Amino acid sequence: MPKFLVERDWPNAGLLSKNELKDMAKQSCDVLSNMQTRVHWVHSYVTANNLYCVYIAPDEDALLEHASYGGFSARKISRIQQIIDPVTAE
Repeated sequence: MPKFLVERDWPNAGLLSKNELKDMAKQSCDVLSNMQTRVHWVHSYVTANNLYCVYIAPDEDALLEHASYGGFSARKISRIQQIIDPVTAE
């Protein structure tokens, strides 16, 4: 299945407490476990006002369904075509 990057608007995300992040993660996992479509959340990056979430999913529609059920924004969904890192330069 393809990987996707989902950009979510989340004002003051960088100020969220560990407990708030824990609650958000639980909510996301609960939604995923109740979805008919198989979607795997890999991890998310928290910045000042956004979340950047990496998922493995069959298509964008599954990610929009997750966002809708969870009450999360999904401002931009991009399919990850390739991954590069320092090892790529070797």
